[in-house]
Formats: sequence, C-alpha cells, structure tokens
Amino acid sequence: MTPPFPDPVREWLEIARKDWGRIQVMLAHDDPEAAGTFLQQAMEKYLKAWLILKGWRLRKIHELDALLDESAAFSPELISYAALCERVSGYYYLDRYPPLGPAGITATDVLSDASQALKLIQTLFPGEDLRHLKEPSSKLP
Repeated sequence: MTPPFPDPVREWLEIARKDWGRIQVMLAHDDPEAAGTFLQQAMEKYLKAWLILKGWRLRKIHELDALLDESAAFSPELISYAALCERVSGYYYLDRYPPLGPAGITATDVLSDASQALKLIQTLFPGEDLRHLKEPSSKLP
C-alpha cells in the first residue's frame, strides 16, 4: 500500500501516472516519438515529486539529468541513472522540434528505457506499480 503523501507530492504523482499510461497509448498508435515524450514527462514528474517530498523547492526545470543531479544530493546512488536520464531527456526534443539528423527512436527503445525508468521510479517510490506497459504490438482493450 502506498503511504499517504502531502498534497503537492500526491498531485505530481497523479499527473506522472497519467503520463506513464500515455506511453502505452502512443505505442499502440505507432508513435514512438510521442511515447518517448510521455516517458520523459513521467520521469520528470516522478523526480519532482520525490524532490518535493525531500523538501526541495519547486523550480522551472525540465532536464532529467539536472533533476537527477538535484536528487543525488539526497541519495547519491541515484546517479547510476544518469545515462538513462540524459537519453530520455532527448526524447522530448525529438517529438517537439525538427530533427537535426536521423531520429531513429523505436518502440523498442522506448520500452527498454521505460523498463529502466521503472527501476528508478520504484527506487523513489517503492509502492509504485507501473508494470502494465506492454509490447508495442499488443492492442489496448
């Protein structure tokens, strides 16, 4: 059972969970770029929720690697997710801006990174169960 969180943390978690669910919707619509964007958004919100829980003052920041650096100040072992955060931060730009080169993001890439992101999220919030993400060929009910 998930422990009760203060309202600001709970609100960030609710939005993060919605974004996590949107990954599956975008994969079902064969849109890995949008799925990657929602993965970035979900990770951003989970990191912000955790930081707020630690007493961090919310500020306008979207880069996952910067948020992870802030998080590592509280829990240094989180730095092991630096490469993931750097990679997933780039997904946002792939979906929002014209490519400067070949994008090459696939559903498999998103699923692989989502699997690693799940480990990060469960480290931050051990009660979170987001394992419902399916292979891209599966259809939503």
